[in-house]
Amino acid sequence: MTERERSRVEQLPLQFAHDPARSRDDLLVSERLAAAVSVVDDWPSWPSPVVILAGPVGSGKSHLAHIWRERSGATEIHPLQGSDASVTAAAGPVLFEDAERRGFDETELFHVINSVRQNGHTLLMTSRMWPISWPVALPDLKSRLKAATVVEIGEPDEDLLAQVIVKLFSDRQLYIDDKLVLYIVNRMERSLGAAQTIVERLDRLALGRGTRITRALAAEVLSDVGNSGTGD
Repeated sequence: MTERERSRVEQLPLQFAHDPARSRDDLLVSERLAAAVSVVDDWPSWPSPVVILAGPVGSGKSHLAHIWRERSGATEIHPLQGSDASVTAAAGPVLFEDAERRGFDETELFHVINSVRQNGHTLLMTSRMWPISWPVALPDLKSRLKAATVVEIGEPDEDLLAQVIVKLFSDRQLYIDDKLVLYIVNRMERSLGAAQTIVERLDRLALGRGTRITRALAAEVLSDVGNSGTGD
C-alpha cells in the first residue's frame, strides 16, 4: 500500500463520532476533584449564589458543568452587550463556561450577577484562572467576583488518569491491557484533555489500519501529540 493510499484509509474512521458518557454516575471522583463535585452535588444549597470552578485545560470543569446544567435546568449564557443574559439570569439558573477565554462585557456580567442575587437564582462559571486574574476594570464587578465561591480543580494524578483512559476506551467499547494503560499514563501530559486526545487518535489509527491497539501504536500517537517519556 502506498503512503497516499494508507493516508486515505486512515482518514475513513473520522466520520464516526463517539460521545463520552457525561452523567454523574460516569464521573470519576478523586481528591483533586472532590471539592468541586461536592459543590455541584450540594446545589441549590450553595454558600453563595455565584460559584466559579477554576482549573487547567482538561481538568473536568466541562463535565461538572454539564452535570450541574442537567440537574439545575440551567440556561447557558454568554454575557455580551445586547445578549439579554441578565434577563435570562432573572428567570432561572445560568451557566457561563470558559469565562476568561471567551471574554465578556463587564457591565453585562455585573447585571447577570445582580439578577441572580436579586431573584434567588444561581450562576455557575468555569475558568482556567481564578477571577482575581481576569482583566476586569469595573470596580463593581470586581467586588461581585470577590464575593463568589471559587473552587479550584487541580491537575489529575496518575491513578485518575489511568481510570479516565480505561473509561474513555470503555465508552468506545474497547478494552486494553492494564500494562498498556500504565505505559500511556507514564508518558502523557497530565491532563484529562490529553487523555481524550490520545484515546481518540489511538482508536482512529487502529481502525484505519485494521489493527489492534498496541504499545507500538501508543508510542506513535504519544509522539504525534507531543508527549515523550524516558525508559520503558
